[in-house]
Amino acid sequence: MRVITQQAFGGPEVLTIVDAPEPQPLPTEVLVRVKAIGLNPLEALIRADEFPPLIGQPPFVLGWDISGVVEEAPQTWRFRPGDEVFGMPLFPRAASAYAEVVAAPALHLARKPASLSHVEASALPVVGLTAWQGLVDLGGVTEGDRVLVHGGGGGVGHVAIQIAKALGAHVIATAGGSKRKFVEGFGADEVIDYTAVDFTEAVRDIDVVLDTIGGDTAERSLDVLRPGGHLVTAVAMQDAKLAALYEAAGRRFSGIAVDPDPVALRGLVELVEQGRLRVHVQQTFPFERVADAHRLLDEGHLQGKLVLTI
Repeated sequence: MRVITQQAFGGPEVLTIVDAPEPQPLPTEVLVRVKAIGLNPLEALIRADEFPPLIGQPPFVLGWDISGVVEEAPQTWRFRPGDEVFGMPLFPRAASAYAEVVAAPALHLARKPASLSHVEASALPVVGLTAWQGLVDLGGVTEGDRVLVHGGGGGVGHVAIQIAKALGAHVIATAGGSKRKFVEGFGADEVIDYTAVDFTEAVRDIDVVLDTIGGDTAERSLDVLRPGGHLVTAVAMQDAKLAALYEAAGRRFSGIAVDPDPVALRGLVELVEQGRLRVHVQQTFPFERVADAHRLLDEGHLQGKLVLTI
């Protein structure tokens, strides 16, 4: 099989395609013939050594988001050869998903909804699980809550808007002016153009803020939360000073580091099957053009996700 590996940290040019033996699945794992691979900004940061090490030093194979077809499966009730599946196996340990074949724990996968193509399914797990765990598990969003999603046009953001709406929330999203229609198309009740308006002057009495941006956004969000309100950040999750600031102000602070949660994955599937959740793929690239895809990742300001196809 072919895999995309790197021998050193660096720019997109360090990503190279090599031949490698197929992985051997363990007793609770399945072997998946990959059809599409979702790309995430985190992978570009790891590639460039700009993120605390998750998978060690090169050489390594990046990637977690996959959609494909089960090729081998143990004699269990979960999957059989031929099943179409998707998921985010093993995160934060290496799943080596930039590959034609991946061995993954069966528990970390779900059957691909028929309404999603492999491209769309591969784009969903990391962003969908991050949004679900942030809003449902940590945020506890319920009907009538006011939710502010920072970065509503991004991968996590556009999915988070839909999950919050499905929970019955009033959703406000920040996004650049060029993304207004895009974000409104996913159900945001209000969109704040952060290039023209200070969100701290535009909203108040927010129950839950989901931060996907970082920088000073998390600290400034303190001003828009109601007493007892909750900041969930996917960026500043280990900022003890910020957590103390929120606690002193009578607000809650949580950091979200995504887990390959089968319960949440099934929740995403249900929303997809109900027609209440879709994922936007900005662009697809063939496997051989992974470096071009990573150059676009490096530029940032994406609408939705990028996907590699095999």
